[in-house]
This record gives sequence, structure tokens and C-alpha cells, in this order.
Amino acid sequence: MKKNLLGFFITFLCIYTSVLAQNKFTLSGRVTDAKTTETLIGVNIIIPNLGTGTVTNEYGFYSITLDEGTYTIQISYLGYKTITETIELTSNKTINYKLTESAESLDEVVIKEDVEKLNIKRPQMSINSLSIKTIKQLPVVLGEVDVIKSITLLPGVTNAGEGSSGFNVRGGSADQNLILLDEATIFNSSHLFGFFSVFNPDAIKDIKLYKGGIPAKYGGRVSSVLDIYQKEGNNEAFHANGGIGLVSSRLLFEGPIKKEKGSFLVGGRSSYAHLFLPIFDIDNIAFFYDLNTKLSYRLNENNNIYLSGYFGRDVFEIADSFENGYGNSVLNFRWNHLFSDKLFSNLSLIYSDYDYDLRLNFVQFDWTSGITNFNIKYDLKHYINNNFKLEYGLNSIYYKFNPGEINPTVPESGINPFKLTDKFAFENAIYIDAEHKLNDRLSVSYGTRFSTFHRLGQDELNVYEDDNPVIFNNQLQIYEKADPIGTESFSRSDVIESFSNIEPRLALAYQLNETSSVKASYNRLSQYLHLLSNTSSPTPLDVWSPSGSFIKPQLLDQVAIGYFKTFKDNLFSLEVESFYKKIQNRIDYIDGADLIANNAIEQVILNGEARAYGLEILLRKNEGKFKGWLAYTLSRSEQRTPGRTPLETGINNGEWYRTAFDKTHDISLTGNYEFTDRWKLSSNFLFQTGQPATFPNGQFQFNGLTVPVFEARNSSRLPAYHRLDFSLNYTPKYKADKKIKGEWVFSVYNIYNRKNATSITFRENRTTGVNEANRLAIFGIVPSIAYNFKF
Repeated sequence: MKKNLLGFFITFLCIYTSVLAQNKFTLSGRVTDAKTTETLIGVNIIIPNLGTGTVTNEYGFYSITLDEGTYTIQISYLGYKTITETIELTSNKTINYKLTESAESLDEVVIKEDVEKLNIKRPQMSINSLSIKTIKQLPVVLGEVDVIKSITLLPGVTNAGEGSSGFNVRGGSADQNLILLDEATIFNSSHLFGFFSVFNPDAIKDIKLYKGGIPAKYGGRVSSVLDIYQKEGNNEAFHANGGIGLVSSRLLFEGPIKKEKGSFLVGGRSSYAHLFLPIFDIDNIAFFYDLNTKLSYRLNENNNIYLSGYFGRDVFEIADSFENGYGNSVLNFRWNHLFSDKLFSNLSLIYSDYDYDLRLNFVQFDWTSGITNFNIKYDLKHYINNNFKLEYGLNSIYYKFNPGEINPTVPESGINPFKLTDKFAFENAIYIDAEHKLNDRLSVSYGTRFSTFHRLGQDELNVYEDDNPVIFNNQLQIYEKADPIGTESFSRSDVIESFSNIEPRLALAYQLNETSSVKASYNRLSQYLHLLSNTSSPTPLDVWSPSGSFIKPQLLDQVAIGYFKTFKDNLFSLEVESFYKKIQNRIDYIDGADLIANNAIEQVILNGEARAYGLEILLRKNEGKFKGWLAYTLSRSEQRTPGRTPLETGINNGEWYRTAFDKTHDISLTGNYEFTDRWKLSSNFLFQTGQPATFPNGQFQFNGLTVPVFEARNSSRLPAYHRLDFSLNYTPKYKADKKIKGEWVFSVYNIYNRKNATSITFRENRTTGVNEANRLAIFGIVPSIAYNFKF
């Protein structure tokens, strides 16, 4: 039925387009890098005399419709030489352009949108993008370039502290971020428990973060979308590049399968610091590795196919007592098809898997858990005319959740195998999005997404009296687990719970003049998956769980308004945004909740609500020897879970309390200065309000034990977080015919040796009997050196 409706819709639009297109002709094609043959995203195709234009999509495709005539056309892209040429349009034309870099450098200049024209005129807001070139220049811990840590330098984005996993956007939790690599979902974005991200910078082509005004083609998370695309590989010549650092190295190869038609890319990365631990009599192991692959092939002018994959793994061992491994595996087959010069389509078949393994040798058992999904999606982009564009499509995702399984490592250990009940679900969505230029000043983007979620049958499902798995003890004034009164079993084809939501999206931009505009947006999103965690930062041991009878989908409503301006012919740009968002059905945990190996997780959670609001400012200097930005965020993030009846206290007495992601002030200052072609200096300074925490404010004696009494949830904070980093890049002078070229990167992380607190715990001094606080800091000053090369 969906296929028939979609086919009818496409046919109708094609007929409608042909009627509108009388006496008009379409110019279309692809834009690539002349040297690497990579397609370029966000290239500006401008007709100066008409004051109109378009940009290339995720696959470098553009389409613009004009009246019959002769036009001057400009193809411009930051970091590349602008092409200006005159064309005579008397029929539909396909012209592919190859752009040449404006200057040679070690790092390829890729994927940075022309923020001036794009931000001012288009109804897109709450979007940030960083080029790989910029990310590689930022100072980082241990010299390892990190995509995730780089985006935390942008307004509205923070992390949970040093050595923490994931990132937080506009006061949301890490599990509320949809992270996509070549359209495949990444469930855990960190290596070594958050010290590094899973994204190899050499293999990355485009990075875009949506914090609000999220297009209708995205769904399934309520905080943000981090959309990352891998490079396609050079289809004309063989090249390689890589880097050698203190703790890890990387190497990437790319080249043609068939010249000008097909290409391959293979990139690997691995850490090796653990190899030196035995020198210091340390019997522990901690390392990671990952592999990026991609095959691209052009069947003909209208059809391209891609096969991409990512495989990563972490291994962590403590002597002979503890072994841990976790990792992501994704595989995606994509088919690009041009129905016409105005209708572009992409079909994706995606497999994504995240698994976790824990072996505790001292208790002789293995613990495994994970989540697997299969996703089919079909997206179409229709260039109706220069003032009206449509995007529409559908996708279906099948999930399998393995909450956990225990198996003995030694048969005589006496431990019986134990398997938590597998869970299954099916998520579907259909969407349509329009971008409409109403007049020279006002542009609007509007659309909707209709999503459904079906919790499928499982082997065993608990049944509770009055369908209430959590009961309130009036005498003790606490929440307690309810005992099941029985269980039910279902076949896999049964639907035990269903949800559906309409998710409208609206954004508009009003251009005040050639250099400034105001924008506003509203979006509703739903999230059907939940990461069960009682820590402020996700850990590999956390478990994903689907919505169902006792866990309702999270529903977000977010509004934002902003002012955007460029100065001195785009030398500077300013973005100011204010946002407010509210989330329904945010999971909260009763006191003493046990999440590990819990086959009845519904017994320890309640549904609450959350809200966040704030102001974001981003001031950039975009050109010249000195480039950089100042980002500032003033925000508040809160949560509350009131009692379900007048007799219940709720969590924290039903009052609003700060979430673990609340950072009142967040400032980052980032700068890059190019002394010469050989010497470049980069630095960044960060300041964040301390992370909320709950501390004891009293104690009492019970049966000879000292029992602490805690204050209200998250009513205190850790000390403020701040640090200053520096990085110096040196590129030796090479002869023009030298095949291998390289650069040295010297960096110092946390140059003034600030001991930022990751946590503060309290304990009783055994000697004095006095309670004392213990402050844990992970990093002080960390110098590093790395060598990057290409040939």
C-alpha cells in the first residue's frame, strides 16, 4: 500500500513539474573535487544577475530551473577556486563541475558550507558544521583527533566531563542524540570509555549537527542529529594517508576500481599504548581498533551504488580478573538514482549492531548484551522549481534487543546459565518536507513525519496487579518494586503495544537586508528507544530498551528563534539563538534502582518530564591568517517526576531538579593562526559551570553503622571546569615532485595543569573517624606529538 501511494505521489509530481516547466529548462549535474574526485556537499550554484541559486546535496548533486536564455553562473565553495562561466540555456543540460583547491595543504579542505549565504537566506537554523581540516588543527588529548570532542566547542553542546562518553545537546541526555555514519545508527560513539570517539578523521567527509529545526527525514531521537558521511575514495589515482601518534596510529588507502567509474576506500586505526605497559609491570590491557570501508561505483549517468561499512572494537582487561569488550558494526548498501534532472532518489539497506561482553574471572561467568537493527529507507528530493523543493520518503527498522545473558566460564563453577528475555520491535515512518521561497525576503520550510512503533511479542512478559509495576509505600514514603502476579508469552508476530505520532516541523527565515536575517523554528519529535543508565555519562554496560506497556515514548516540543548576520563581506558572522524545549515521558529512577541484569526493569522506573531553555551565541572569523570562533551558552536543564496520586511524593518530592547535563555557563574560545605555509598555531579555551551532583548533608547511626543522609537531587555542583590547550603544526618544505609529504603536530592539553574534578566521593577516615571528600581528576597537563603523512 505504501509503495503504491508513493508511486502515485511521484507520478503526480512529475506531471505537475512538467506543466510548470513549460518554456523553462533545467541545469543539473554533480560537483566534485578535481584532485580527490570526492563529491562536494553544500557547494553554491549562483546566478548573480537573478539573485537566485541552489546548493549541492549529500551526494554532490544540484538542480536549478531557469527561463530560456543566456546566464552567467558561479560555482563557489569555501577553500576552492570559484568557477564563473556563461551558459546558453535552450534545453535541459547536465554539466558536472570539478573544483580546484585554492591552496595546497596536507589536510584536504572538505565539507564546510558557505555559512554566510546559506545561513542568511535559507530557513535552516540550529545547525553547526565543522570541516575536517579545522578539526584536525584543534589541540586534543594525547594527540588523537576527536570528532565528538570537537563539536563540544560549539554552542549548546557539552560533555559529561573528561573521560566521559557521548555528548549532550541543549540540556539533553546522550541517548537522545541520533548519531549516523553513512546513514547507519551508531549506538556507542566512544572508544576506551569515552577517551576517544569511534570516527577516524581520515575517513570522514562531512559532519553536520542538527540541534533544532530538524528536517522531517530524521526521527527517533529528541535532542539532536549528528549526520556524518564517509569519503567515497579517489576514482582516478591511488593515494594513501595516515598518522602516527603516542597512543594510536592510522592508515587509509583509496583508489580506483575502474578509472572514473569506481573507487575504494579502506582505513584502519588502532591504539598500542598497552604494548608498553609490561615495561612498567602493569598487567592490564586497554586498546581499541576500527576499520572504515567504502566501495563506490557509477553504473551510468543516472545510477550510482555504494557499499560502506564500519567495524570497531574495544578491549579492556585488568590482570586475570576482568575482561571487557564492546563495539559497533554497521553495513550500508545505497543506490542513487536520477528519475529526471529534477528528481533525485536514494535507497539504503542498513545493518547496525552494538554488542557488549564482560567476563568476570573471579566469579567465573560471561555477561553479554547488545542491540541489532535492520533498516530500509527510501528518500527522494524533488526540485520542483527554484523557489520550491520537496523531500519525502519512508523507512522501516526492525530491532532485536538482548538485555543480557550470563554463562559460566568454568563448568564446575556452580553458576547456572541465565538469559534475560529478548525484546523485539518494529519502527516505521513516512515523511514529507518542503522548502519554499515565498518572496525575496521570506523563505519557509515545513513538513511532517508520521511514525509508528510496534512492540512485538516476547517469550515472557510480567503481569502486575492494576498494571502497576511500581508501588508506593505510604508508611515509609518510598517507591518499591511490585511483585508480578503472573507472566504472559507471545509469538514474535504478535503486537503487544503500539504507538503512533505525528511530528510536524516548521522553520522560517526573514531577510532583513543582504547581511542579516531572523529565523524561527518549531519541531516535534518522538523517541521510542531508551538507554537505561543511572550515571551521567553512558557506559558500555548500559542497556537499550524499547517503549512498551510501562515505558512510554519520549515526546519533544521545541521552539527556537534566532538572529543571523555577516560583517565585512563575510569576514565575520554572528549567530544568536534562543530555545525552549519540553519533553514528556522522560524516564526517572526510583531511589536504589538496580539496572544490571534486571529482567523487570519496569519495576524501578517512573515516567516524568523534562525541560531546557537557553541562549546561544556564536561569533566567527571566517577568513584571513587568523580564524576562529567564540561560543557562549547560557542555559538551564531540569527534570521532575511528580507523584501519580495526591498521596505519592514523586521523585525529589515532585519538584524540578537540575539534570546531570545542566551547565549554566558554557564558554569556548577557539583560534587558528597561520604564521606561514609551514607554521600554524591553534588553541582553545573552555569554561563550564560544574556538573550537578548530590552530596550528603548529614548522617545517623543505625545498629553501629553510619548511614549518610543526602540532600535534594543535584542541588550541589562539582567545581567549575576549565582548561587551555595549544597545538603547533609544522609542515616541512618539500620539492614539488616528492611523493610523500608530511607534517608534525605538537600539542599540549590543559597547559596550566588544571585538575578538573570528574567526581567527588565521601568517606570516613579510618584513622581520625572524620568524614572527608575525595576528589577524582583524570587529566592534568598532557603533552603529545604526532606525525601525519600522505602519498
